[in-house]
Amino acid sequence: MSAAAQTAADPGPDNAPVIEVRGLVTHYGPRKILDGIDLEVQPGEILVIMGGSGSGKSTLLNHLLGLLVPTSGAIRVLGEDLNAIDGVARTLLRQRLGVAFQGGALFSSLSVLENIMLPLIEHTRLDRKTMEIMARLKLEVVNLAGFEHLMPAELSGGMIKRAALARAIVMDPRILFCDEPSAGLDPVVATAIDQLILDLRAAMGMSVVVVTHELESAFKIADRICVLDRGKVLAVDTVAAIRASDHPRIRNLLNRQGEDPDLDVDAYLERLTGIDL
Repeated sequence: MSAAAQTAADPGPDNAPVIEVRGLVTHYGPRKILDGIDLEVQPGEILVIMGGSGSGKSTLLNHLLGLLVPTSGAIRVLGEDLNAIDGVARTLLRQRLGVAFQGGALFSSLSVLENIMLPLIEHTRLDRKTMEIMARLKLEVVNLAGFEHLMPAELSGGMIKRAALARAIVMDPRILFCDEPSAGLDPVVATAIDQLILDLRAAMGMSVVVVTHELESAFKIADRICVLDRGKVLAVDTVAAIRASDHPRIRNLLNRQGEDPDLDVDAYLERLTGIDL
């Protein structure tokens, strides 16, 4: 195994942060989306990333997954600098990450069992029977045992979320990423998904990064909450501290209130007319 591949397989001391973000800046064209993000995720921690629409949550998540290249700054995941690795080292690193996408992202032409097996098919040389057993074990974990023969179109919203979680953990990742895991679900099902995330963390000892706008979910599962606003980190703190924050933008987020910005008449007319006033 190469030195780079060995580094990816051995992320370093157990007490080191599993994710480190330093000075992360990202542009989409001329627009700055992330503006100097600093963030850490500790081993075994559930970190929830919150913020209003357009705050940069999804962009930050895509960076943590290595899907975007930043304008500047550094991201280390399990000890690896995402800006410096590629090839075998990047592939090995991704095998230690699990992702549950917002809409489930199940392949409609594959059964539930086949969907769960996909990471094993792509990244291992196990025989099919072993892969089926591993997939069924994870379906047991997410309380979907007996549904492996169904197609995604036959699943309820909550079942799709559970199947997505089963696929995300089938290779026993060090870090689980969840994008809006309880969005669009009724309160009872959403609560069950939140509890499942807590149970998975307890059973598997992994770190979990959750992007959500659901306040109840965030308050239930988070060890710490990162609040983003306009591409900046407003706060990273415990649930109690975020609840007690007197920062006006955090209060607006918690109280679901919009801002009333002062109107700059000249800037407003310039936007409408395209004429520099």
